[in-house]
Amino acid sequence: MAVYQTYINSMNERIRNQFAKSNPFDFKHISTLKCIENFNDVGPSVVMASLNGLQSGLSRQLFEMWCSDKKNACVIPGYVVEGTLAKTIINEPKEVTLMNGLTAPLNMQVHYISFSAHADFAQTSTFLKELMPPNIILVHGEANEMGRLKQKLITQFVDRSTKIISPKNCQSVEMYFNSEKMAKTIGRLAEKAPEVRETVSGLLVKKAFTYQIMAPDDLHVFSQLSTANISQRITIAYTGAFGVLKHRLKQIFESVESLPDEESEGPAFRVHERLTVKYESEKHISLHWRSDPISDMVLDSVVALVLNISCEIPKVVVESEEATKTEEENNKKAEKIIYALLVSLFGDVKFGENGKLVIKCRWKCGASS
Repeated sequence: MAVYQTYINSMNERIRNQFAKSNPFDFKHISTLKCIENFNDVGPSVVMASLNGLQSGLSRQLFEMWCSDKKNACVIPGYVVEGTLAKTIINEPKEVTLMNGLTAPLNMQVHYISFSAHADFAQTSTFLKELMPPNIILVHGEANEMGRLKQKLITQFVDRSTKIISPKNCQSVEMYFNSEKMAKTIGRLAEKAPEVRETVSGLLVKKAFTYQIMAPDDLHVFSQLSTANISQRITIAYTGAFGVLKHRLKQIFESVESLPDEESEGPAFRVHERLTVKYESEKHISLHWRSDPISDMVLDSVVALVLNISCEIPKVVVESEEATKTEEENNKKAEKIIYALLVSLFGDVKFGENGKLVIKCRWKCGASS
């Protein structure tokens, strides 16, 4: 009973309304028995216990307590497996073997009632005729009874290509299904028949085993679902020229169109009719879009580009400073190398004005006759 009381919200409206007033599962003459020690065996009573095969559990304990008294009775509701105690006492033996190995007389009355929730052959065959499945797999039953059922079904479906399988325990079964599915267009999409090879665009809705294609605006009409649009906006720091950003976006996207100032209240442009980029101030821009998978991907690309452009400006200054320092260092190294070379050749080399190198040379002149 605790299960039913816990999941009361999973039940129908009538039970939920009744539960608000009083607990419908709080019975006056019915109580839950958790163990045999809590059972007060005084006076007449009816106990519904498991397992139904009387192999173990509370049902086996109660059976051993009551089986010797002819005033007691055991009602077996439904199918029992061969080899179990329940199957044995249906034949009403004179004595039974207890769990401790001793024997006891079977004086209690034994009744078998077909109260199973399983379908019989007539119901099963009628159900299969309605479905006409290509494959029938028989499981959860005795081997002899399953064999009889299989032979009857083979006779019944002899004119059809129905495959009937009765696998053994742990035997794998492979089945092949046709993957083609049919979907019907309804609502606005069904007002006009599409041309051959024309693409039909809409929402594919699965209900039970049927598929329907409908326009997004018809979703709330033909189903209990509804659509919603999420408009989003983010602001990003950007100090570069707004025209440069538009130029860079045109190199990536095919459609980048400027918007009139009256419509956007300032400089703005739209990317692929999905994302609007607005100029907010000298330090910020804003991005506006309606959330969907494609628009979100366009947004990610635009944000990445804006961040890259913002990083390029300081990067250029740093590179120019480093280049200046490198050039000065190279010039100094070159001067030292040239100075050492000239000293090795001419000996007397000094630095003159403005860093110029001065070489002093001595020439000897003579006459001959």
